[in-house]
Amino acid sequence: MSPRKRDEPVRLTKIYTRGGDKGQTSLGDGKRVSKLHPLVQAYGAVDELNSLVGWAQVEVADHRLARIQNELFDLGADLSVPYAEGDGKLRIAQEAIDRLEADCDEANAPLPELRSFILPGGTEAAARLHVARAACRRAEREVLARAPEAPVNPLATVYLNRLSDLLFILARAHAGGAEPLWKPGG
Repeated sequence: MSPRKRDEPVRLTKIYTRGGDKGQTSLGDGKRVSKLHPLVQAYGAVDELNSLVGWAQVEVADHRLARIQNELFDLGADLSVPYAEGDGKLRIAQEAIDRLEADCDEANAPLPELRSFILPGGTEAAARLHVARAACRRAEREVLARAPEAPVNPLATVYLNRLSDLLFILARAHAGGAEPLWKPGG
């Protein structure tokens, strides 16, 4: 078998390896660590988020979500290797955050002003996007919680914060005017 090219993501010929049977896994740099390692916890939360974005994408078919799923894989790769500035590894960059901000502005422009908090739900699409948003917030907390123990790209949490905003806006857009509003004490 010829060596993998740098731009070739991965080659998988056999899915099970037995390498993790005793609670160990490999980080992106090849170092073997516990599956409870802080970086494994962080990129695991991002992996779960990516699955939920994919679940939402099945319902909403939004080109932005397809791009975001790829970016979330990039973020997982970023988190799987301890961060060192200028290390040449695949890292989430400011450009990805700028794209999310532009997406937020574009998706929010036609929506009416918010006058209440919104309860998750409204339509199938909105509910799925709200579940993804909540998982995004949890992934952000996981990355923040791990940062003192394992160095992470400081833009990782910014990306997740902005993504949760976009998922909220998209949930509003896909509620089709059927946003359930919070009624305090109701």
